Amino acid sequence: MNSRYPSHVPAPMDPNSNRHGGIDGLFANERNPDPLPPPPPHRNNKDWRKRKHEDHFAPDAKRRRADNSTHPMSQQSLHARHFSNTDREVAGSSRSSSSVLNHLHPSTNYSSNSDDPANPCSSMFISPYANDKLSSQMFNLFKMCTQQPSDLNCKEMCRTWLQQDVRVFEMGRLYMTGSTMSGFASRSSDADLCYVLHESFQKKKDPVAVLYALQRILKSKDYLDKLHLIRAKVPILRFRRKGSNQIFDLNVNNTVGIRNTFLLKSYAFVEPRVRPLVLVIKKWARHHKINDASQGTLSSYALALMVLHYLQTREKPVLPSLQLDFPECFDPTLDIDMIPERAKCIPRYCSDNNSSLGMLLLGFLRYYATEFSWEKSVISVRTGRALPKEDNQEWRGKFICVEEPFERKNVARAVYKRDKFDAIKTQFFKSWRTLQWRMDLNAFLPVQEIIDDETSLYKLF
Repeated sequence: MNSRYPSHVPAPMDPNSNRHGGIDGLFANERNPDPLPPPPPHRNNKDWRKRKHEDHFAPDAKRRRADNSTHPMSQQSLHARHFSNTDREVAGSSRSSSSVLNHLHPSTNYSSNSDDPANPCSSMFISPYANDKLSSQMFNLFKMCTQQPSDLNCKEMCRTWLQQDVRVFEMGRLYMTGSTMSGFASRSSDADLCYVLHESFQKKKDPVAVLYALQRILKSKDYLDKLHLIRAKVPILRFRRKGSNQIFDLNVNNTVGIRNTFLLKSYAFVEPRVRPLVLVIKKWARHHKINDASQGTLSSYALALMVLHYLQTREKPVLPSLQLDFPECFDPTLDIDMIPERAKCIPRYCSDNNSSLGMLLLGFLRYYATEFSWEKSVISVRTGRALPKEDNQEWRGKFICVEEPFERKNVARAVYKRDKFDAIKTQFFKSWRTLQWRMDLNAFLPVQEIIDDETSLYKLF
């Protein structure tokens, strides 16, 4: 066995991985008396479009090294993971803060000074892709702006207080979802919470009524302020943790958010270039005012799916379609308690595409500026390709079509005005030409200003 660690020695875990009640560890005072069934067996000799990847499933659940791969990271020691018996219990005490999610993949809590081999975005994994000026700038921006362990600590502390104060487990369970847990959060990102009602309450309780009830309870809490209910397609209760800049968005029964959080986290795990690329593109889009669904432009989720789609559709794909290759892990009917166990089956993907971060950023801009057909195509991460609009009535007449991987609805529906659509297309083209000419991130992004904003706003944490 080519395991980095002997079978009797547990692999090193991320120091923060056991400290947060994440998506799968937030079930207070409840235990599932029946153990979950084991994850589906690993597929031997898996052919991911005829590309080599590691066999990750040793009997002791450690990760193996791909010693014979020509992939630039294969000569690095890939991280090993140890799943204890407690990791297999999805339902656990919130006070113990056991989080299966943080065991599934390397930590979302990247430390900018860490070379921890358990972290896919540590320098040892990214360095083969960040040797040129542009790529180095991108990785530095990522390190300085990505969510830190202290940020996640504060979010988790607030979630724990909420859990206790509103007695959420009388009617449901509280989950932390979104970029906070998928690995795509920056320090300034909002925290998403999902309150999932027990089945017996789901038909009796209107989500808006539940949010109003929660609002009345939370108004009296001295650690929260600026509470207001937003009646969007998915209604949310928004509030701020007093004394900080941390915003929370709480929804009721939006369980697809739990599923897509695991899907995005899996993509972040299988390829280390994903997280830096997504963060830089989100910063670029925000700076150029095309990353705000409330203003008729692209949501951060839509942008992340656009990045994944681009990486899937290269001549030499950087990413596969995980839903096609591991359908049992991302079955949209899978009980949410089962999602963490199934996600353990996902191994790393060793792509033959060794493009640097900078070349991927340039290619992303070029793809949507000149190659992708907005009028005829639908962005589909689920299938790993562009789908024709004609196949579905829902897509017709929409300016931008980005398929939600589970519900198959359009997550870019906010872009419904021609002028907003034209502004998005124009920005892709202008930024592509600028970057092509300069190959410098500062050419279209005030890098130091963004870093200063992120670090100064969150010194309170």
